[in-house]
Amino acid sequence: MIDHAKLEPVLRGYQAYFSQHWLHGEDFKWEAAQQFHDHWNIDAADFGGMFKEATAKVFSLLDTGYAYPRAMILDFAAADCEATRTMFRSLFDESIGLSQRIAAFQAAAESLRIKYNDGSWNNHYQNTSAISVYLWLQFPDKYYAYRYAVSRDIAKELNFDTPPKRDGSIDSLLNSYRLYDELRTALSQNTAVTQMIRSAIDAAPSGKYWPDTHWNIAAIDLGFYLSRYYLQEQAVAQKESEWFPSKADYAPGITTEQWISLLNDPSVFTQNALRIMKCMLDYGGQATCKQLAIKYGEAAGFYNMGSSSLARRVVEKTNCPLMPRDSENSRWWPVLYTGKSADSKEDGSYIWRLRDELIQALKKTDLSHIPLYAVSSEKDSTSPRHYWWLTASPKIWQFSDLKVGEEQSYTLYNESGHKRRIFQNILDAKAGDPVICYEANPVKKVVALAKITQENNGKELYFEKTENLISPIEYSTLKDCPELEKMEFFVQQNGSLFKLSEGEYNFILDLIREENPAPVRSIASNAYTKSDFLNNVFLSEPRYDVLVSLLRRKKNVILQGAPGVGKTYAAKRLAYSMMGQADSSRVEFVQFHQNYSYEDFMLGYRPDGSGFKLTEGVFYRFCQKASNDPDREYFFLIDEINRGNLSKIFGELMMLIESDHRGEKITLAYNGMPFYVPENLYIIGMMNTADRSLAMIDYALRRRFSFFEMEPAFTSEGFQNYQSALDNETFNALVEQVKALNREITADASLGSGFRIGHSYFCLADPAACTADWMRSVVEFDLLPTLAEYWFDAPDKLHRWEENLRGVFNDD
Repeated sequence: MIDHAKLEPVLRGYQAYFSQHWLHGEDFKWEAAQQFHDHWNIDAADFGGMFKEATAKVFSLLDTGYAYPRAMILDFAAADCEATRTMFRSLFDESIGLSQRIAAFQAAAESLRIKYNDGSWNNHYQNTSAISVYLWLQFPDKYYAYRYAVSRDIAKELNFDTPPKRDGSIDSLLNSYRLYDELRTALSQNTAVTQMIRSAIDAAPSGKYWPDTHWNIAAIDLGFYLSRYYLQEQAVAQKESEWFPSKADYAPGITTEQWISLLNDPSVFTQNALRIMKCMLDYGGQATCKQLAIKYGEAAGFYNMGSSSLARRVVEKTNCPLMPRDSENSRWWPVLYTGKSADSKEDGSYIWRLRDELIQALKKTDLSHIPLYAVSSEKDSTSPRHYWWLTASPKIWQFSDLKVGEEQSYTLYNESGHKRRIFQNILDAKAGDPVICYEANPVKKVVALAKITQENNGKELYFEKTENLISPIEYSTLKDCPELEKMEFFVQQNGSLFKLSEGEYNFILDLIREENPAPVRSIASNAYTKSDFLNNVFLSEPRYDVLVSLLRRKKNVILQGAPGVGKTYAAKRLAYSMMGQADSSRVEFVQFHQNYSYEDFMLGYRPDGSGFKLTEGVFYRFCQKASNDPDREYFFLIDEINRGNLSKIFGELMMLIESDHRGEKITLAYNGMPFYVPENLYIIGMMNTADRSLAMIDYALRRRFSFFEMEPAFTSEGFQNYQSALDNETFNALVEQVKALNREITADASLGSGFRIGHSYFCLADPAACTADWMRSVVEFDLLPTLAEYWFDAPDKLHRWEENLRGVFNDD
């Protein structure tokens, strides 16, 4: 029996959905039944041609993209027309028991497959789902088109006492027929629904649709709606119910046009109010006050109190209704937002979401003049701010000798006791003044930025290096700029500390930022902990601890393992967990290949117009970026690390990447500049142990990395929890087959454990995407091609596993 109380909302939803559903092609079921009866002739001379025409409108009910029952019938008819005709004659013989007919049809199909197989007929595809379609087409007022997944959803939602099993059995089909009988009976008693369907059928040209006088097709369509749309609508409604207040409880009743008018009224939407709205919209339309404060500045109370004050002004202006409750805490903000409690992983305790009409109004309003980020005001000072150019002579000292954040003294007098040139500049320098750092011949480049930290004490002036330039600026680039022709350094280069005008400083800084974007701390990144890693990556806690310890000690680790064990996925999340936040700006990813070179990786000349330009590679730039932020960790990820010519790519870095040599400098041959790999940079490589086309990794590099084996995690607690949450019988069956497959691969002397199939092939971010079609695509386009490469010389073994893996879907 089905639960009729639970069916009532389904029928109401179906009634609301039907007209749009009918117009968008779901009327094909009624059309397919009529098409079949218009063209079916069991005695046709060309049985295959007749069958093709009769089933021309069934579409996805037969061929799904992975199972091809209709196409196989056409192949059978081409091979043996009479045997195929006999199959259907027997199937449609109502004097024989239904179970016997179905079993006989499947047996006949298998016999034809074996007899006429040309090597491509791996499956006859005549499962109970396909056979149910043939029976329904022939007897549309008696039978139903059956799909296991649809019947399962109906039975589960309506509490049917005998739900179908995914075993492809005839009993499951017959139980589903009982389920549909009850569904049809209930539907036929709902006058509003039956009149709606009858009107749609009668409105069409005569003979287009099967009349469906017994409502069997309507029952099929209702079941499809329940499985495909109703359950999804319920899930969305459940999520929507988390937001307070619901539309039924309260709505201010302000239209998009009214919001637009209010947004242009400065007495309602002040500059601060517009900024709050712009921040909320930029964040995606929903956020906690703390999230807004972290990303855009100001205190959380700015957004909290500002929103409440804005809501009060909106109410005063429009006289719109208020929440029907006494609590001041939730009386005003619902005019602008709906809200819900934030989860433990989010900053803040309560999320606000802009009302739909307000979002539309904001998108139609020009907010370009409203600042998005808080502008910090300069501290008052009695002295004007100065800007400086500081020259270092590489023969004596270099800015590269200093680490970012390191303070350096600069004497007012030289070794002979004489004043430095342009002595007044040294006296005028004040704490906080910005400095452009230039290295003289032979470097002749602006290489860093700094700031004055302490004014002169009569003997020394102090400055602090604030940033290494990833791409230094050439002297010639600056000299050619007419905007700088009167710059003190270019007029008289004798000396060390030169004054810059504010305009000159800003012009040089603009040139710097074209090649060196300002370092940005991603303070709004979500926190990411060890627990998050263990929840996302199916690795045990003890092994995670070993891996982190290994990387912190060695600085360089290679994750190696079979295809699909999640090496790349794990590497990025390992970086996040060690950083404590999901900050992608501190993670760089590259992939090696046979043509990858030192010039790509570190430094080299590249074509530039009519000549060549010395260009920094990705690793060089990332090292500079890490050195600019020494208090935080950076991670460099190398995929397919064993595919490149490692000695050629790393060059002199072979020594510098070692943990014992981090921070040690060498002079690069290309530019004569000192270079080091900072201590806060970690390298994580990834390599596939199943790639037989590659040689073993270079020994010189091997001893500089630790190797960590990543294994398939089907038996891990994390994967089993993920599997249980999916609650999918087909998925469970497929996983069991892959586990058995891995055992055979491990035992194969020519393969071994490094060739096993990994779990990441089966991991999805959205559980709703775990459909039979998705699983088939994994089997057909990921697993089987891999096995074909493994067992190219063992066709029997390959065929057996093709059957095993495809056999999981025999009932779908």
